[in-house]
Amino acid sequence: MTSGRSFYITTPIYYPSDLPHIGHGYTTVAVDTLARWHRQAGDDTWMLTGTDEHGQKMLRAAAANGVTPQEWVDKLVTESWFPLLETLDVANDDFIRTTQPRHEERVQEFVKALYDRGYIYAGEYEALYCVGCEEFKPEAEIVDGTGPFEGLKVCAIHSKPLELLQEKNYFFKLSEFQDRLLELYKTEPDFVRPESARNEVVSFVRSGLKDLSISRSAFDWGITVPWDPSHVIYVWVDALLNYATAVGYGTDPEQFARRWPAFHVVGKDILRFHAVIWPAMLMAAGLDVPRGVFAHGWLLVGGEKMSKSKLTGIAPTEITDVFGSDAYRFYFLSAIAFGQDGSFSWEDLSARYQAELANGFGNLASRTVAMISKYFDGVVPPAGPSTDLDAAIHKIVADAATAADAAIERFRIDEAIAAIWTIVDALNGYITENEPWALAKDEAQRERLGTVLYTAAEGLRALAVLLSPVMPESTAKLWVALGAEDSIGALADQPIRDAGTWGVLRPGSSVKALTPLFPRVEQA
Repeated sequence: MTSGRSFYITTPIYYPSDLPHIGHGYTTVAVDTLARWHRQAGDDTWMLTGTDEHGQKMLRAAAANGVTPQEWVDKLVTESWFPLLETLDVANDDFIRTTQPRHEERVQEFVKALYDRGYIYAGEYEALYCVGCEEFKPEAEIVDGTGPFEGLKVCAIHSKPLELLQEKNYFFKLSEFQDRLLELYKTEPDFVRPESARNEVVSFVRSGLKDLSISRSAFDWGITVPWDPSHVIYVWVDALLNYATAVGYGTDPEQFARRWPAFHVVGKDILRFHAVIWPAMLMAAGLDVPRGVFAHGWLLVGGEKMSKSKLTGIAPTEITDVFGSDAYRFYFLSAIAFGQDGSFSWEDLSARYQAELANGFGNLASRTVAMISKYFDGVVPPAGPSTDLDAAIHKIVADAATAADAAIERFRIDEAIAAIWTIVDALNGYITENEPWALAKDEAQRERLGTVLYTAAEGLRALAVLLSPVMPESTAKLWVALGAEDSIGALADQPIRDAGTWGVLRPGSSVKALTPLFPRVEQA
């Protein structure tokens, strides 16, 4: 059944000065999988990603490369960030850039509205600033430098010296929203997930909020403050507003009403901006707060968060060139509990690829199609009377589909995949127990052989539907090979919440040759 409900989901918009690494890819494929699931469930789905292109860091990078900031960001987005979406098979509905007029004009409108409402005022500000974070750092994220930075204060995230800035700035009255935010977290306990992230946010807000500097006057690469052209809007205020400007804030009220509010999936290092500052800004503007903010953990390499400066960043293509995009998507979404930190290793990736994809799912698909071709001339046979073994498969498929959908609703993609994988394991066991190759030798067992192979094929039909948001390329190949494309229609048109209903694959469908879904690889 389709709901038609709105499901608007976003990645954070990425800062393109750094090349995409597997952490960016992890966030993006997670959001894409959630969007694909809801889209196939019939929900009114919209997925947004994009790039955050203003700020001092970008200005300095452009200068170092001898080009204008706009030339620099155009180059980065075209050469690195658009290709990332193709590499990982991402089906986003929109890609927003904060240098686009549709964004810049609406940001000015929003900030002016806050100013007119009395939530913005002028003041003096002095604080330690991290150019890498584009943020005035709180005490908790300021540490003493070591080695070449001994005697200096450095950013706890970037380990680079902080700059002491003193400017006349404009401030947003964030402190006025402390009680309203705490009430939000209390009345909507799932507004921030997982629970560890919620607890962190509640503790931060309870400790007291300070007004937020929302402009800079030391450089000009940004969106001009509408009432004071000598200032540009703080890059994080500019960036957060992309979620609203992309769906028609200020230009298309109908579209905005249809899409907003959104779910935001972010890394835990930017949780505070999305779960504290962003909802406060929306409250001040008289707009609905987001439907929720989900903070996933970090991908660790060698026990450390990936860092370009520490040479621990891994490009997604290093993985996809060997294992393919589906394997990339499956591995990161299944191997890591979504919401917790996870460690990446080539050994674990290779082992899971061989065991779960090549030997598990891939071999199940290959031998089922091959046996239908061999024993029934390539035509899916009808099922005869069910035994307890068959009924057990029917139940496993139904239960897995229900459990997976419930897990997706909790944003636990890893739990959804684990539920779906019970079908893979059950079908492999079912084939081993029923021994269709032995049944084929006895003409009296012909009906039973047909039942066994129909059960395997129908189980694969359910797997193709349920796994299509996770692994769109391999499931599309399987769908065609099962003859389902010709007999029951396109894979994308199959209602995913009905995937567990038994008996959808039509007997008489003609299977087609299936090349290995996950070819064996020697390289790890």
